[in-house]
Amino acid sequence: MPRERVLSGMRPTGKLHLGHLHGALENWKNLQENYDCYFFVADWHALTSEYSDPQIIKESIYDMLIDWLSVGIDPEKSTIFIQSKILEHAELHLILSMITPLAWLERNPTYKEQLQEMANRDLSTYGFLGYPVLQAADIIMYKANKVPVGLDQLPHLELTREIVRRFNFLYGEVFPLPDAILTQTPKLLGTDGRKMSKSYENSIYLSDSLKDIREKIRQMFTDPQRVRRSDPGDPAVCNIFSFQKIYNTPGEVEAIAKQCRVAGIGCVECKKILTELLIRNLMPIQERRKYYSSHPKEVERIVRRGIGEAQKIAQATMQEVRKAVRID
Repeated sequence: MPRERVLSGMRPTGKLHLGHLHGALENWKNLQENYDCYFFVADWHALTSEYSDPQIIKESIYDMLIDWLSVGIDPEKSTIFIQSKILEHAELHLILSMITPLAWLERNPTYKEQLQEMANRDLSTYGFLGYPVLQAADIIMYKANKVPVGLDQLPHLELTREIVRRFNFLYGEVFPLPDAILTQTPKLLGTDGRKMSKSYENSIYLSDSLKDIREKIRQMFTDPQRVRRSDPGDPAVCNIFSFQKIYNTPGEVEAIAKQCRVAGIGCVECKKILTELLIRNLMPIQERRKYYSSHPKEVERIVRRGIGEAQKIAQATMQEVRKAVRID
């Protein structure tokens, strides 16, 4: 029995950080054991917000691919490719845009949120408004059965499902309805307590040196009410403690929480514990990163093979689409 197909992508807009690792990549790594996985570099999606300075996209693509491979995305188990190398994505996006009502895009809840988050950029463009249509094209091009999403991304997937229903109603049953694989994303904030983001300059990157990791953790925000070492702390509001829950054992986490509440452990000591745990966890990734960074031709070979595999499916899909829309 063939395995169900999963598709997911990531925008190349800078270096990958711990939020990417725990929010997506670890989940991808697990999914590839049980699904037929397609993971792609969403460089056209990146262009919707980085169109005025696209150099960051080009600079980030292979760096991001190296991170994927280093984390454990296995080219023998998953198909890894670059979106813009499969021109069929653009063609399907165009066709889907013809049947997608404007109101569907304008009601997208994350559209207004992203406009506010990136208020320093002019995002009043057709491409930015219509990126969920391109996202739908990405998913249904490979007739993906499942798409890993967090709760905040469910409206995007539901929009894809609405577009699929409309296409199938107009032209016949060509595409399956993709379902969500809900992923649990651990609460992992940046060093300043805000969302971890390169734009806030508060991220711990997978490629950071040991020196940088130590310095970033040393400067991390802790419980704002704990001024002196003798003050009792509240683990529930401490960013360091949220990291402890990810990297430490349950027993140690519980012990640290108890000690924190009675000032038995200080923030400096807690940071030192976290630093060593984080370095230990990142060490295997960074070792593999060194390998792939020094073997660029191997990375290129992996991606070329993935592009070839994805292209075969995309070409077959578009033959079906053109026939269904009666333009072939």
